[in-house]
Amino acid sequence: MRLAAATAILGLIAACTGVPRRAPEAPAGMPAPVLAPPATGAAIEQPRSRWVPVRWDELPGWKDDQVAHVWPALLRSCERPAPGWSALCIEARALRQPDEATARAWLQQWLRPFRVEAKDGRTDGLLTGYYEPTLEASRVPRAGFRVPLHAPPASLATRRPWWTRAEIEQLPSAQAALRGLEIAYVADPLDALVLQIQGSGRLVVAEPDGRRQMVRLAYAGHNDHPYRSVGRWLVDQGAMTLDQASWPSIKAWARANPQRVGEMMNVNPRYVFFREQPIADPAVGALGAQGVPLTPGRSIAVDRQSVPYGTPVWIDATEPPVGAAATRAGTGAPPPRPLQRLVMAQDTGSAIVGAVRADYYWGWAEGAEERAGRTKQPLRMWVLWPKS
Repeated sequence: MRLAAATAILGLIAACTGVPRRAPEAPAGMPAPVLAPPATGAAIEQPRSRWVPVRWDELPGWKDDQVAHVWPALLRSCERPAPGWSALCIEARALRQPDEATARAWLQQWLRPFRVEAKDGRTDGLLTGYYEPTLEASRVPRAGFRVPLHAPPASLATRRPWWTRAEIEQLPSAQAALRGLEIAYVADPLDALVLQIQGSGRLVVAEPDGRRQMVRLAYAGHNDHPYRSVGRWLVDQGAMTLDQASWPSIKAWARANPQRVGEMMNVNPRYVFFREQPIADPAVGALGAQGVPLTPGRSIAVDRQSVPYGTPVWIDATEPPVGAAATRAGTGAPPPRPLQRLVMAQDTGSAIVGAVRADYYWGWAEGAEERAGRTKQPLRMWVLWPKS
């Protein structure tokens, strides 16, 4: 299961593969998540998972996390509470900024832990990571900034599918349809690709009058072509192994093979369009699919047919190797540090499918790109749900 999931997401290897960070409609015939509280001691069936009640002491590392740190993310989910959470959200808001003991006591008083497992009883899954890129950009094309990022064309709704990535580069008709829709220009085609795969990002834009401002690009649609993984293509080309594949490795290959970057890019026919948004507070993350801002280290994307938005989730995984540890992996390096903490289910993505499946939001700070690109860890999950 982990190998199949890892193969499926080899785009920047570990991300939501360029999907909107907003809730997609459930496929026709797909039952909605079950949100009613279960009877005491009973399991609860979701469309793609089963929740099995457990004791608090069965959550690995439960006593070691500073669970009070999840409170800002929890309160943001309470802006759009799931059914069954409205009354508890009133209680949670009353605590404002609880200390560790108060937060832990509140969680254990009002919530019940459930182990998340697949319908066949498997409890293992996959944790990947994503982040919010921050890129230098120019409002007009100039030396060093020639790669455009586009708003959606008027014909996007009527021409299905729209032109592919390669056709956009080659066909005058496709280029004419996008003329005047350039939001900004970035320096590297891989910068544009990472924005399209992550689904949103921040631009530090140089304006024509010399001013610099930070704006956010949010997902606004795509050309209706299937997503194809450039990482998978590089593995198939023999450029790297599946174990070696990561976003840092993809960038290193591109630097060493500049003449083949266009070929690699065109492997993925999907092209993503954006809309520009102001950033009122740089300390606040992009909106997730739940419609609330994401919190670095405390937000995850989930399969909403397994875990409803707004659910506290306990994850049991390990941190990805980064920096020197990544180069020493498999050569007697110390074991990875555990990643056991309380997070909130606030987002989704097309690659995030399955009972025990999550994409961990690393935020936008320095190091987030490498951590997101290397996150591909075994995962177990527990949900915390209101008592009946």
